[in-house]
Amino acid sequence: MPKTKASYAIGDRVAERPKTHGLMAVRAEVQERIAQYRSQRYGTIVGFNEKPTARGSKQKMLVILWDHLKTPTEHAQMRICHVHELSKLSKEVIVPGE
Repeated sequence: MPKTKASYAIGDRVAERPKTHGLMAVRAEVQERIAQYRSQRYGTIVGFNEKPTARGSKQKMLVILWDHLKTPTEHAQMRICHVHELSKLSKEVIVPGE
Protein backbone atom coordinates (compact mmCIF):
# COMPACT_ATOMS: atom_id res chain seq x y z
CA MET A 1 0.00 0.00 0.00
CA PRO A 2 1.61 3.33 -0.99
CA LYS A 3 2.07 5.95 1.67
CA THR A 4 0.27 9.24 1.16
CA LYS A 5 2.14 12.44 1.80
CA ALA A 6 0.80 14.46 4.69
CA SER A 7 0.10 18.05 3.82
CA TYR A 8 0.99 20.71 6.32
CA ALA A 9 0.00 24.35 6.60
CA ILE A 10 1.28 27.20 8.71
CA GLY A 11 -0.45 27.09 12.08
CA ASP A 12 -0.92 23.29 12.16
CA ARG A 13 -0.31 21.59 15.50
CA VAL A 14 2.25 18.82 15.09
CA ALA A 15 4.28 16.34 17.11
CA GLU A 16 7.40 14.28 16.55
CA ARG A 17 6.63 10.79 15.34
CA PRO A 18 6.90 8.19 18.11
CA LYS A 19 10.32 6.73 18.83
CA THR A 20 11.17 3.37 20.31
CA HIS A 21 11.97 3.64 24.00
CA GLY A 22 14.71 1.05 24.41
CA LEU A 23 17.80 2.55 26.04
CA MET A 24 21.03 0.68 25.40
CA ALA A 25 23.10 2.54 28.01
CA VAL A 26 24.29 0.71 31.10
CA ARG A 27 25.44 3.55 33.35
CA ALA A 28 22.73 5.57 35.10
CA GLU A 29 24.25 8.96 34.22
CA VAL A 30 24.23 8.07 30.53
CA GLN A 31 20.61 6.89 30.74
CA GLU A 32 19.62 10.21 32.36
CA ARG A 33 21.44 12.17 29.65
CA ILE A 34 19.67 10.23 26.89
CA ALA A 35 16.27 10.40 28.61
CA GLN A 36 16.17 14.20 28.48
CA TYR A 37 16.04 14.01 24.68
CA ARG A 38 13.43 11.25 24.50
CA SER A 39 10.31 13.15 25.60
CA GLN A 40 7.47 13.74 23.16
CA ARG A 41 7.55 17.23 21.61
CA TYR A 42 4.56 19.26 20.43
CA GLY A 43 4.63 22.44 18.42
CA THR A 44 3.20 24.67 15.71
CA ILE A 45 4.35 25.04 12.10
CA VAL A 46 5.54 28.59 11.47
CA GLY A 47 7.07 28.21 8.01
CA PHE A 48 8.63 26.11 5.26
CA ASN A 49 12.13 25.91 3.78
CA GLU A 50 13.64 23.96 0.92
CA LYS A 51 17.03 22.31 1.32
CA PRO A 52 19.05 20.66 -1.42
CA THR A 53 19.75 16.96 -0.96
CA ALA A 54 23.09 15.33 -1.76
CA ARG A 55 21.79 14.54 -5.26
CA GLY A 56 20.71 18.11 -5.88
CA SER A 57 16.94 17.74 -5.61
CA LYS A 58 15.04 19.90 -3.14
CA GLN A 59 13.53 18.60 0.08
CA LYS A 60 10.72 20.46 1.81
CA MET A 61 11.53 21.16 5.45
CA LEU A 62 9.11 22.28 8.16
CA VAL A 63 10.00 25.18 10.48
CA ILE A 64 8.43 24.34 13.84
CA LEU A 65 8.13 26.36 17.02
CA TRP A 66 8.13 23.74 19.79
CA ASP A 67 6.07 24.55 22.88
CA HIS A 68 9.09 24.45 25.20
CA LEU A 69 11.44 26.51 22.97
CA LYS A 70 11.58 30.22 22.11
CA THR A 71 13.06 29.88 18.62
CA PRO A 72 11.82 27.67 15.76
CA THR A 73 13.81 24.72 14.42
CA GLU A 74 13.85 23.01 11.02
CA HIS A 75 12.75 19.38 10.58
CA ALA A 76 12.17 16.90 7.78
CA GLN A 77 8.52 16.06 7.15
CA MET A 78 9.06 12.34 7.65
CA ARG A 79 9.83 12.85 11.37
CA ILE A 80 6.66 14.88 12.03
CA CYS A 81 2.96 14.03 12.25
CA HIS A 82 -0.24 15.91 13.01
CA VAL A 83 -1.20 15.83 16.69
CA HIS A 84 -4.47 14.00 15.95
CA GLU A 85 -2.50 11.14 14.26
CA LEU A 86 -0.11 10.62 17.18
CA SER A 87 -2.17 8.11 19.18
CA LYS A 88 -2.66 5.89 16.10
CA LEU A 89 1.04 6.00 15.25
CA SER A 90 2.05 5.29 18.86
CA LYS A 91 0.19 1.98 18.72
CA GLU A 92 2.11 0.99 15.56
CA VAL A 93 5.61 1.54 17.01
CA ILE A 94 7.51 -1.70 17.57
CA VAL A 95 9.39 -1.61 20.86
CA PRO A 96 12.48 -3.86 21.00
CA GLY A 97 12.14 -6.76 23.43
CA GLU A 98 8.35 -7.00 23.31
